[in-house]
Amino acid sequence: MLFDAYFDSVRSYLFYRGAEKEQASDLAQDVFLRVWEKQMNLDMKTAPGLLYKIAGDMFISQYRREKLELNYKAALKNDSVDFSPEDQLRYTELFSRYTKSLAALGEKHRTVFMMARMDGLKYQEIADRLQLSVKAVEKRMSIALAFLKKTLEE
Repeated sequence: MLFDAYFDSVRSYLFYRGAEKEQASDLAQDVFLRVWEKQMNLDMKTAPGLLYKIAGDMFISQYRREKLELNYKAALKNDSVDFSPEDQLRYTELFSRYTKSLAALGEKHRTVFMMARMDGLKYQEIADRLQLSVKAVEKRMSIALAFLKKTLEE
């Protein structure tokens, strides 16, 4: 009875929320399937609100899964770029010089650089952790960047 009474309205609700016609029908069926699987005892007066709530939650969940899948596929496409052997050699050499430059950098400057660039911390967060002023962090960072720029350009 519940299915016959509310299927069309739940499907319309999902369609107007943004689902395509077939997707709305599938989600509406899933809503009633979930009610049946959980053996919910619903009366005809309170059922529409609960059905719309379940339908909305299922639509949002499916939207999030699709968005995550699209982001993952886009990331895979970006990672699949093939570099020529020459580009790979340049990258290897640059990376080697970068690691040597980091090793040659002073401890205080390297710490600030790594916290900012590798850990993604803001200058205020670095200052709090190292018990320094923000200006001191800025100064150390500028020295580190100048040193790396100088050594990597050579």
